[in-house]
Parts: sequence; structure tokens; C-alpha cells
Amino acid sequence: MRSGGARATGRRRGASLALVLLLAASATACEGSPRADDRPADPATSGSASGTPTPSAVPTLDPAHAVAAPGAREGRWGPPDIIVTSAETIPPDLVARIRALPGVTDVERVARAEIPVENRTLSVLAVDPATYRNYVVSLPSARKQAIWDRVAGGELAIRPAAERELPVDEQGFVALGSTADAPRIHVGAYAQQTWQADAVVNETWVKTLGMTPDNSLLIRTATAAPGPLRKPIERLLRGTDASVQMTDVVAREGLDPDVVQTAVVVGTIADAVGVYRYRVLGAGKIEPDPGWVAEHITTESVPILGSVTCNKLILPQLRAALEEVVSRGLADEIDRDDYAGCYYPRFIAGSTTLSNHAFGLALDLNVSGNQRGTTGEMDRGVVAAFEKWGFTWGGRWRYTDPMHFEMHELVSPR
Repeated sequence: MRSGGARATGRRRGASLALVLLLAASATACEGSPRADDRPADPATSGSASGTPTPSAVPTLDPAHAVAAPGAREGRWGPPDIIVTSAETIPPDLVARIRALPGVTDVERVARAEIPVENRTLSVLAVDPATYRNYVVSLPSARKQAIWDRVAGGELAIRPAAERELPVDEQGFVALGSTADAPRIHVGAYAQQTWQADAVVNETWVKTLGMTPDNSLLIRTATAAPGPLRKPIERLLRGTDASVQMTDVVAREGLDPDVVQTAVVVGTIADAVGVYRYRVLGAGKIEPDPGWVAEHITTESVPILGSVTCNKLILPQLRAALEEVVSRGLADEIDRDDYAGCYYPRFIAGSTTLSNHAFGLALDLNVSGNQRGTTGEMDRGVVAAFEKWGFTWGGRWRYTDPMHFEMHELVSPR
């Protein structure tokens, strides 16, 4: 990744200033090392008595995904004012033209992808830890050397709030994906990231995770108002699929409702989703691009449930799983009247995170007796039938969701 310069904003404007300072002030209590009682020690909290971070010597756990240690932080800190996201690599000449716009002071190129993990998409950036660190929303995160040494060493840094959303094992590893062979990465630090990012890795993970290199830009404008730059940037990007978001709106509302969002989904379900574009409608609802819906979503009849609306690619194996349930004599274990749907274009409740329901790749069965956080009442023969045909059952997750089945791999019944 390449940075447009070491300079960063020294001042924030309006509501963004207050929020950024609040994040910076509060971050020291929750960032750095995982808690000693349930997570491995992390030298990201090391420092002198005065609070000044000291150089860290972090062992490399994954040499195949290691890059050179970033060294001491240089330049001034400041989160981006504008975020550009595309399904394709943004060409260097186009980046140069954006960087040359009056008012633009810095442009950081990163790879961005949405990775499904237990019915939620984790927004992951692949970054140059030496330069990206100056774009996070928390100054303590930018300063803590061991965080970025760990990212350089091949480990994952995630937002503290995302910890409870990830199935981290006892050794501190998390699978980025839903299948048994999904890439596993060690969680090295819990630290605030830039806007709209749940986690970061270094650039060596781009190929491993199937990400698109340099498909996102973090843009700073220093003292210039970012609003007037949206149109010039959009004009330069005309003819591409890129979205241009203002982070002052992101800070207030989570996502910019005036922008068509671009989610680049990778992993085993990428073929069933591809590039997912949608608008935010409010009240947790979204409106996917009509072209995407026409290409991917259909309504068909399946055993037991009758008419269902799902992603086209899930239907053959959904039909096979339900036929398997019938052949096992377990049809009565699924209550057709207690089915809560498959394709449901909205965020996970209380968040701006997409679930597999938004892609039409999940379904909820026997809802009444299988609430989140419980062991539920789902018949294990039904579970076995779905797992045989490429579905993951939410009852096996760390935070259980026993009504939930989602596709984790494409299976072609023969």
C-alpha cells in the first residue's frame, strides 16, 4: 500500500471533532493487550512510567505472512474525511488525480473486503501498518507500537467491540470464513480502527483471503471542508462502481444514506454474492441493487416449507437438505408455520452489519424454541441433514443461534 504523505490533519471539524476526541480519550482503557484472564498477553500495553510507548519486540507467529516491522510512528495522526470503496483495484493514475485535487492532503490505499463469520460480515482491511496507523480514529491506537508490530508479524488487530462477535479459540486464533479450511489468523491486538473497519491485517493476506488489492482509499483534507470534494471525486470515478462516503455522516449514522454502498464479499460464498451494492433505508432496512436482486434472488417451492425466496445458488442444496430430512422421517421436526424466512435485506439488529440473510444464503427454522444464546430444541437429525448438504448450524457457534442455518459451501446435488 502507498501513502500520499506523512502529513495528517491537526484539527477536526464540528461533530466529527467531538467524536474523535472522545474515542481517543476513552481508548486507553480498552485497547492494547487482550485481558490476562481469557486472552494471551500482548505487549501493546508496555510503556514507560510517563505513558510514552516503548519499542516492542514482538515474536513472529506466522513468518509466511510477516512483513518488515514498521518502526516508530512518523507523521501526524488524523482519521480520513472521505472513504472510497470499489470492487476493483483503483488504478494508480486515478489515485494520483484524486490526490492532486485542491484540498486533498493525503490518500492511503488499502484493500477492503467483507468476510462472512458466523452470520455477520466482518469488514477487513489489508494495510501497510507503518502508514495506515495514522488513519485510525484513536490516537492511543496509532501510538502503541506493539499493535502495528503484531500486524506486521501477520496477526489480526480488531476493534474491541468486535471481540464478542468473533469465534476466537483458546489459542487466540479466529477463522476468517465459515468453512473448516477457512484461513486462521491469530488475534494480536484489540484496538480502534478507522471508520467502517472491524479488523486489519497486513498486505500479505490479500491473496490468502481472496481480497482485491488497493480497492479502497482513505482520504484526508486537513483544514479544507471535505463536502465540496465529493462531486469532484465522483466525477473522476465516473464509469467505475466506486462509492464515495463522507465520514462525518458515517460518524453520526454508521453509513452514509446518500451513497450506494459497495460490499465486496470474499470467501467460500463469493460466487453466490459477488459485489453487493445497496442503499440504506433506515430502521435497519436496506435496498439492494435491483440488478443484483434480479440476478441472484428467486422464489421456488421446496419440501416441507413450500414457497421460499432465497439466493438462486442455495436452492439446489436447500432442496436436497430438506429431502434428506424427509427421507430420515423427520419432516415433522420442522414447523412450516415457524419458518422466519431466507432472503431478508436488512442489517443485523442494532448494527450496520450485513448478515447472510441479506444475501439470501441463510434461513431460520423453528424460531419459537430456538432463540439466540440458548441450546434450542432443534432435532440433531435435522442438523445432520443440513450439514451434509453444505450448511453451517448456528447452534454450534460461541454465541448460539440454533434457529439459523447458513450456506458455507456450494454443493451440487447429483
